[in-house]
Amino acid sequence: MRIGVCPGTFDPVTYGHLDIIRRGSTLFDHLYVAVLHNPHKNPLFTMDERVAMLKDEVKIFDNVSVEVFCGLSVDYAKRKKAMAIVRGLRAVTDFEFEFKLAAMNRNLDNTIETVFMMTSSEYSFISSSAVKEVAEFGGDVSKWVSPRVAALLDKKFTNGER
Repeated sequence: MRIGVCPGTFDPVTYGHLDIIRRGSTLFDHLYVAVLHNPHKNPLFTMDERVAMLKDEVKIFDNVSVEVFCGLSVDYAKRKKAMAIVRGLRAVTDFEFEFKLAAMNRNLDNTIETVFMMTSSEYSFISSSAVKEVAEFGGDVSKWVSPRVAALLDKKFTNGER
Protein backbone atom coordinates (compact mmCIF):
# COMPACT_ATOMS: atom_id res chain seq x y z
CA MET A 1 0.00 0.00 0.00
CA ARG A 2 1.36 3.41 -0.99
CA ILE A 3 0.98 5.77 1.97
CA GLY A 4 1.71 9.48 2.00
CA VAL A 5 1.78 12.10 4.72
CA CYS A 6 0.87 15.74 4.19
CA PRO A 7 2.00 17.63 7.31
CA GLY A 8 1.25 21.23 8.23
CA THR A 9 -0.14 23.68 10.72
CA PHE A 10 -3.28 24.43 8.67
CA ASP A 11 -4.11 27.61 10.59
CA PRO A 12 -6.53 27.83 8.80
CA VAL A 13 -6.85 25.36 5.95
CA THR A 14 -6.99 27.18 2.60
CA TYR A 15 -7.96 26.22 -0.92
CA GLY A 16 -4.22 25.99 -1.61
CA HIS A 17 -3.88 23.29 1.06
CA LEU A 18 -6.94 21.50 -0.28
CA ASP A 19 -5.51 21.61 -3.80
CA ILE A 20 -2.38 19.77 -2.62
CA ILE A 21 -4.43 17.32 -0.53
CA ARG A 22 -6.79 16.55 -3.42
CA ARG A 23 -3.98 15.98 -5.87
CA GLY A 24 -1.90 14.08 -3.31
CA SER A 25 -4.83 11.76 -2.65
CA THR A 26 -4.59 10.57 -6.27
CA LEU A 27 -0.94 9.57 -5.85
CA PHE A 28 -1.34 7.40 -2.76
CA ASP A 29 -3.61 4.61 -1.60
CA HIS A 30 -3.92 6.52 1.65
CA LEU A 31 -2.94 10.09 2.54
CA TYR A 32 -2.62 11.21 6.14
CA VAL A 33 -3.11 14.92 6.67
CA ALA A 34 -1.04 15.48 9.78
CA VAL A 35 -1.85 18.57 11.82
CA LEU A 36 1.29 19.74 13.53
CA HIS A 37 1.35 20.71 17.16
CA ASN A 38 4.28 23.13 17.14
CA PRO A 39 5.09 24.67 20.53
CA HIS A 40 7.05 27.42 18.73
CA LYS A 41 3.96 28.75 16.94
CA ASN A 42 0.98 30.60 18.35
CA PRO A 43 -1.91 29.54 16.10
CA LEU A 44 -5.19 31.42 15.83
CA PHE A 45 -7.21 28.20 15.92
CA THR A 46 -6.87 25.52 18.56
CA MET A 47 -5.70 22.06 17.59
CA ASP A 48 -9.26 20.73 17.92
CA GLU A 49 -10.60 23.52 15.70
CA ARG A 50 -7.97 22.91 13.01
CA VAL A 51 -8.60 19.15 13.03
CA ALA A 52 -12.39 19.70 12.83
CA MET A 53 -11.95 22.14 9.92
CA LEU A 54 -9.77 19.70 8.02
CA LYS A 55 -11.97 16.69 8.69
CA ASP A 56 -14.94 18.62 7.34
CA GLU A 57 -13.01 19.73 4.25
CA VAL A 58 -11.55 16.32 3.35
CA LYS A 59 -14.57 14.13 4.10
CA ILE A 60 -15.21 13.83 0.36
CA PHE A 61 -11.99 11.82 -0.05
CA ASP A 62 -12.28 8.14 0.85
CA ASN A 63 -8.53 7.69 1.21
CA VAL A 64 -7.67 10.76 3.31
CA SER A 65 -7.65 10.94 7.09
CA VAL A 66 -6.69 13.71 9.50
CA GLU A 67 -4.56 13.19 12.60
CA VAL A 68 -2.57 15.26 15.08
CA PHE A 69 1.15 14.84 15.50
CA CYS A 70 3.89 16.38 17.56
CA GLY A 71 7.53 16.08 16.69
CA LEU A 72 9.31 15.41 13.42
CA SER A 73 7.31 14.81 10.25
CA VAL A 74 9.73 12.09 9.22
CA ASP A 75 9.12 10.21 12.50
CA TYR A 76 5.37 10.48 12.01
CA ALA A 77 5.74 9.23 8.42
CA LYS A 78 7.81 6.29 9.64
CA ARG A 79 5.14 5.37 12.23
CA LYS A 80 2.51 5.44 9.49
CA LYS A 81 4.71 3.32 7.18
CA ALA A 82 4.57 6.14 4.63
CA MET A 83 6.75 6.14 1.57
CA ALA A 84 6.63 9.92 1.13
CA ILE A 85 5.99 13.29 2.72
CA VAL A 86 3.93 15.58 0.48
CA ARG A 87 4.84 19.27 0.49
CA GLY A 88 3.23 22.08 -1.48
CA LEU A 89 5.23 24.80 -3.17
CA ARG A 90 3.65 28.14 -3.97
CA ALA A 91 6.61 30.02 -5.37
CA VAL A 92 10.37 29.92 -5.75
CA THR A 93 10.67 31.50 -2.31
CA ASP A 94 9.17 28.34 -0.74
CA PHE A 95 11.68 26.11 -2.47
CA GLU A 96 14.79 27.01 -0.46
CA PHE A 97 13.09 26.31 2.87
CA GLU A 98 11.44 23.13 1.59
CA PHE A 99 14.66 21.91 -0.04
CA LYS A 100 16.53 22.21 3.26
CA LEU A 101 13.71 20.49 5.12
CA ALA A 102 13.63 17.63 2.60
CA ALA A 103 17.41 17.23 2.85
CA MET A 104 17.20 17.11 6.64
CA ASN A 105 14.40 14.54 6.52
CA ARG A 106 16.32 12.43 4.00
CA ASN A 107 19.33 12.52 6.31
CA LEU A 108 17.16 11.40 9.23
CA ASP A 109 15.53 8.59 7.24
CA ASN A 110 16.57 7.94 3.65
CA THR A 111 13.69 5.49 3.07
CA ILE A 112 11.09 8.28 3.09
CA GLU A 113 10.91 10.48 0.01
CA THR A 114 9.67 14.04 -0.21
CA VAL A 115 7.20 14.79 -2.99
CA PHE A 116 6.97 18.46 -3.97
CA MET A 117 3.77 19.58 -5.63
CA MET A 118 3.35 22.99 -7.19
CA THR A 119 0.15 24.60 -5.98
CA SER A 120 -2.23 25.39 -8.81
CA SER A 121 -1.59 28.91 -10.11
CA GLU A 122 -4.85 30.35 -8.80
CA TYR A 123 -3.70 29.54 -5.27
CA SER A 124 0.00 30.34 -5.60
CA PHE A 125 -0.17 33.56 -3.57
CA ILE A 126 -2.38 32.25 -0.76
CA SER A 127 -0.95 31.64 2.69
CA SER A 128 -2.73 31.04 5.96
CA SER A 129 -0.97 34.11 7.38
CA ALA A 130 -2.24 36.36 4.59
CA VAL A 131 -5.76 34.95 4.87
CA LYS A 132 -5.79 35.64 8.63
CA GLU A 133 -4.54 39.18 8.11
CA VAL A 134 -7.20 39.97 5.50
CA ALA A 135 -9.91 38.44 7.70
CA GLU A 136 -8.69 40.35 10.76
CA PHE A 137 -9.27 43.65 8.97
CA GLY A 138 -12.68 42.65 7.65
CA GLY A 139 -11.65 41.70 4.12
CA ASP A 140 -13.39 39.07 2.01
CA VAL A 141 -11.52 35.75 2.14
CA SER A 142 -14.20 33.70 0.37
CA LYS A 143 -12.02 33.13 -2.71
CA TRP A 144 -9.29 31.52 -0.61
CA VAL A 145 -11.11 29.45 2.02
CA SER A 146 -14.37 27.51 2.23
CA PRO A 147 -17.52 29.23 3.53
CA ARG A 148 -17.19 27.29 6.80
CA VAL A 149 -13.60 28.43 7.35
CA ALA A 150 -14.51 32.02 6.39
CA ALA A 151 -17.28 31.97 9.01
CA LEU A 152 -14.90 30.61 11.64
CA LEU A 153 -12.38 33.35 10.84
CA ASP A 154 -15.10 35.99 11.06
CA LYS A 155 -16.20 34.61 14.43
CA LYS A 156 -12.61 34.71 15.77
CA PHE A 157 -12.12 38.33 14.80
CA THR A 158 -15.57 39.83 15.40
CA ASN A 159 -16.21 38.13 18.74
CA GLY A 160 -12.77 38.84 20.09
CA GLU A 161 -11.97 35.15 20.48
CA ARG A 162 -8.42 35.78 19.48
